[in-house]
Amino acid sequence: MISVAEALARVLALAPAPRPETIRLEAAYGRALLDAPPTSLTQPPFDSAAMDGYALRDADLPGPLQIIGEAAAGHPWHGTPRPGTAIRIFTGAPVPAFYDRVEMQENTIREGETVTVTNPSAGRHIRPRGGDFVAGHRLAPGRRLSAPDIGLLAAMNIPQVQVARRPVIAILPTGDELLQPGATPDEGQIIASNHLAIAALATEAGAEPRLLPIARDTASDLQRGLDAAQGADLLVTIGGASVGDRDLIAQIAQDQGFDRDFHKISMRPGKPLLSGMLGKLPLLGLPGNPVSAITCGILFMQPLLRAMQGIDPGPSRLRARLSRALPPEGPREHYLRARLTPGDDLPCADPFDSQDSALLSILSSADALLVRPAGDPAREAGEILDYIPLGP
Repeated sequence: MISVAEALARVLALAPAPRPETIRLEAAYGRALLDAPPTSLTQPPFDSAAMDGYALRDADLPGPLQIIGEAAAGHPWHGTPRPGTAIRIFTGAPVPAFYDRVEMQENTIREGETVTVTNPSAGRHIRPRGGDFVAGHRLAPGRRLSAPDIGLLAAMNIPQVQVARRPVIAILPTGDELLQPGATPDEGQIIASNHLAIAALATEAGAEPRLLPIARDTASDLQRGLDAAQGADLLVTIGGASVGDRDLIAQIAQDQGFDRDFHKISMRPGKPLLSGMLGKLPLLGLPGNPVSAITCGILFMQPLLRAMQGIDPGPSRLRARLSRALPPEGPREHYLRARLTPGDDLPCADPFDSQDSALLSILSSADALLVRPAGDPAREAGEILDYIPLGP
């Protein structure tokens, strides 16, 4: 068995270079940015008013000052400023270079065509030219575009961007016992759930899942499933990756020239993880136990999908304090399902009593995967451990 760190490095090595495509900005939310041109604009393009009030000079305070004009957003004032004057100004309007302050209207008294400042504010309330960005600025690649990113690119007058194509992930659930949700199970049958959870994780990581029909535990059915995955960017199989007599994925793939990289990893839950190349198609074989499959999806599949889009693969690790003592850990790295509650400096992590890899209800209630290294000694309440956050 290899370590989780080594397994992740090997899985990430399967990632091909991102494939670029150019799309309109309105379709770019959540996509992985590969390139955006530099802007030719400066924002704001002029010194602008940050408040409604009056543009005036510090040297002329407190007034009274003669009001000689008005400026609004999109409607600059084109008069000639002079000492002892002010112009009525509204947020976003250009401030004439002669004036060095915008005083809030709440701090003034206007009488006819004169204004007096009664309580000068501490700030000048002028947004300087180029205070947001200047010509030549560009958005750094290697990020999933957020709503503020989209707003910034629009303000920079960038109508389209180059992003990574969404990887297509073929998901092949396997097992004689499985039925699709909505079916009525007979004795010995269960409703399949892993493929839908893995598809959700793929979508969360920016990929396009392609759900294949459930493959039965026969060579012919598994072969049809592998054939149906051709054309995808990644094949993920679920179940059949262990060492039982009916765990046939590795054997059938081997007959097709599968180049296996590794088969087992030193972790709980999720020891039987299969990885390698099926021709030019990366293949991940996830365990069949639901919690094991989802945990391996978070630790290995999602990072691989993000790497295929040129963004930080993760998974991100944060820190939390234990809410109670834990006994020594065994020989495998352990990812405990845990709840998080607010703490004084760090969140408090409380692992569930049951860590059975078949209990989806526990995983659904968890906020985090609490990471315990292999051979970790007994821990006291208040000690700090890493955790991987769960949820979108």
